[in-house]
This record gives sequence, C-alpha cells and structure tokens, in this order.
Amino acid sequence: MIRSLWTGTTGMNAQQLNIDVIANNLANVTTTGFKKSRADFQDLMYQIMKVPGSQSSADTTSPTGIQVGLGVRPAAVQKIFTEGDLIQTGNELDVAIEGAGFFQVEMPNGTTAYTRAGAFKRDGDGRITNSDGYPIAPAITIPDGSRQITISETGILSAIIGADNTSTEIGALETVTFTNNSGLTAIGRNLFIESAASGTAQAAAPGDDGYGTLAQNYLEGSNVNIVEEMALMITTQRAYEINSKSIQTSDEMMQTTNNLV
Repeated sequence: MIRSLWTGTTGMNAQQLNIDVIANNLANVTTTGFKKSRADFQDLMYQIMKVPGSQSSADTTSPTGIQVGLGVRPAAVQKIFTEGDLIQTGNELDVAIEGAGFFQVEMPNGTTAYTRAGAFKRDGDGRITNSDGYPIAPAITIPDGSRQITISETGILSAIIGADNTSTEIGALETVTFTNNSGLTAIGRNLFIESAASGTAQAAAPGDDGYGTLAQNYLEGSNVNIVEEMALMITTQRAYEINSKSIQTSDEMMQTTNNLV
C-alpha cells in the first residue's frame, strides 16, 4: 500500500513538470524565434518479486515473473528546433533564417551567444545589435547617411550612402550551425550558448551547403502550436488527477485496514 502512495507522488511530480513546460511554451507563443520544449519521462526502477524465467516446477519456468514498477521520473526537457512561420514586417533590419543556422551575438562579457531572432536594431554608433544592444558578430557598422539598406539571401549588407546613387557593400552577416541544436543551453532573451552536447559552432555564409538563406523584412515566429499545447495541457491535467486518485485510493485502503483492528 505504501508503495502505491510514493508511485502516485512521482506521477504527480512528473505531470507538474510537464505543465510547467507547456505553460512556458504558451507564454512564448508570440516570442520571435522561440523554440518550444518537450518533456521526456522514464519509468523508475522495478521491484522484482519473481524473476522472469525462474523455475515454477521441475519442467516449467515462469514466462513473465512479477515486476512491480515504482513510478516515473523526468529524463529530459528537449528544445524542438522546427522552423516557425515567417512574419512580414517591412522593417529593413528584420531578418529571418530560412533553414538551418543561427545568428551570432557578442555578449557584454566577450563570449558569443546564438539566436534565431533577427529583430536587429542600429545603436548610436551605427552598429547592428539585437534588442538588448548586444552587437552581432562579426560586427557591422552602418555609416551615417545610409539609406535603402538591403540584405541579400547570402547575407551581403548594402546601402546607398550620402549623395551616392549606387549601392555600396558595408558588411556581411554570418550564420553558424551545430551538430546537435537540442544540446544548446538556453539563457533567455532568445539566446543560446554552446555546450559539450551541442558541439562547436561551425560558421559559414548563409546559403552555403547545409546553411539556410536570409529573408529581409521578415521575422521568424514562435514554433509553438497552440492547439497542440492545449491538447497536451488537458491530457496532463487528467493524468495529474488520475495520479492523485491513486494516492487517495491507497489512503482509503489503508484506512479500511486500520478499521479492521
């Protein structure tokens, strides 16, 4: 009876984690470049009360034995890096990646972070930055008096400067890929940093073999599917209720046993 109490508790804890993940997905349904997460679970160890294949008589063996599970545990919370929808903005510094790749951003401590959110801005020095003012890498500075900024599919940045009538190349955007995107460490602010699980960043120009191309005047939306998350939320709620019922039933059975005394 005590075993079932703790087993039900592990189930409730697992579903609480699951609803936390779902809530974060739904909270970021409009976050640019957001990648949804999924919780994975594993069953816990088993108490083997009768070993499968053990002798049940002189000539027969037990085909299954008796193995009683002790619940569930979280195994992983994985980022799903499917592409979000492209949203047209008309802003000349908004850029979406069509395909694989991340933009590079230089953090205040000098390290490099990575993002799919291409909502870039221009700071007071003309540098192209993200929404927090962190400059992109390699750094690109837009000269004063620039107009009609264009970004090609391969990342070439051009603008008409001053009284010129022709476009001048002022820099090039670079993207990186990883062996395992799901191994990246999310640090918030639409940023990721590499880890031992992700592998090392491999930089190249957009459009190179295995790298996505760029779309100017577009942003990549969140890849959260609201209908899917709502269905998962209902399933998680019911699973939580069922596990609480197993605890309640175990308690009632123990109470019945106590009343026999």
